[in-house]
Amino acid sequence: MSQTSSIPLKGGTVIQEWQPENAEFWQQRGKRIASRNLWISVFCLLLAFCVWMLFSAVAVNLNKVGFNFTTEQLFLLTALPSVACALLRVPYSFVIPIFGGRRWTAFSTAILLIPCLWLGFAVQDTRTPFSIFVIIALMCGCAGANFASSMGNISFFFPRARQGGALGINGGLGNLGVSVMQFFAPLAISFGIFSAFGGGAQTAANGEVIWLENAAWLWVPFLIVGTLLAWFGMNDLASSKSSLREQLPVLKRPHLWIMAVLYLATFGSFIGFSAGFAMLSKTQFPDIVILKYAFFGPFLGALARSAGGMLSDKFGGVRVTLLNFIVMTFFSGLLFMTLPGEGQAGSFIAFYSVFMVLFINAGLGSGSTFQMIAVIFRKNTLERVKAEGGSDAAAQHEAVTETSAALGFISAIGAAGGFFIPQMFGMSLAMTGSPAGAMKVFLAFYLLCVAITWLVYGRKKAA
Repeated sequence: MSQTSSIPLKGGTVIQEWQPENAEFWQQRGKRIASRNLWISVFCLLLAFCVWMLFSAVAVNLNKVGFNFTTEQLFLLTALPSVACALLRVPYSFVIPIFGGRRWTAFSTAILLIPCLWLGFAVQDTRTPFSIFVIIALMCGCAGANFASSMGNISFFFPRARQGGALGINGGLGNLGVSVMQFFAPLAISFGIFSAFGGGAQTAANGEVIWLENAAWLWVPFLIVGTLLAWFGMNDLASSKSSLREQLPVLKRPHLWIMAVLYLATFGSFIGFSAGFAMLSKTQFPDIVILKYAFFGPFLGALARSAGGMLSDKFGGVRVTLLNFIVMTFFSGLLFMTLPGEGQAGSFIAFYSVFMVLFINAGLGSGSTFQMIAVIFRKNTLERVKAEGGSDAAAQHEAVTETSAALGFISAIGAAGGFFIPQMFGMSLAMTGSPAGAMKVFLAFYLLCVAITWLVYGRKKAA
């Protein structure tokens, strides 16, 4: 029996042999199976991002419905999911080769039902203590951790030449969950959608009636659908199986830590701005109903991530990443001119426009840096194993294993931006009354990343 004929056509089974670099295999069966797994992964990851960023929409409304939390506490609630996310992405980076992509995607999607259901009940009782919201926020971080396992899983399915595009689609459309949530949550809280299931209305101080629980409960039926799709529609790859011991050596690779810094500056900015932008805008321009506009930045950034992966496949990830950091540095400097202060009212239109450019470039850079990670680790691992006398099969297996582990682990570092950016905004506002101090730190960091990208990867004598 040929190797390609042993591939099962139906989902929900373990594929024993997988050869994406084999052109004949890819065209006959591999492409179709990989595409099916990719699109189910996209749907589940999109839902995960919706849950991860729930508090970016909920926190803005908590005091409106009768809670009495400080601005720092509200910023903390938007940041805490990313703390849990960053910590959990480390073990999530290694789970796919141990448990399999189908099993883990189904499980990690199903457990997101817990924070969604709990948050829906918590917001209806103004006696709910801040500590309970802290716990729920940390549980929402499980959703963000799904990114590490999802990207690692998809990297196994696609050949090297198509990984940038595939990872860009998975990550970019998954990131779209942030804007999907921020767009639909404000609409959903305007109606008593779940009144029959215990959803009660809350009356704001201005007389507005809202159903804040809908922001969380809206995603419950979709999470159930995503869990079923993953279990019955995805595949586990036997060739991706490896132990934790086989994956841990990736932590010794210098490029892991270099690329982690670059990814923190791109994806960390995207998710950090997504978490904190609404609260930041509310503090600077309180007359603007920001939830009507907050979704657009994450929307543009998510679409840009897909474009960043595809552009990197065509022009090279290093070029795209370097140009991206230059633009982010320039527009970070422009942001200071848009802020209110020192007798100036500031300009919301200019503030919003600059942030939209930052969102777009953070998304582009997320796609291009992930393409760089995939290319760098595949190439270096293949060369190293062959230089040590290893067989082609051993080199391919180790290259795929290390690439998947690197993608997941680096994504854990990037997720930390979702905590630090809102927290730095909150600290800067508490100390000086302005976010300018935080933006100075971000500007310096982007300049550092321009230098790192050029010195390590961009110049002619670079590694």
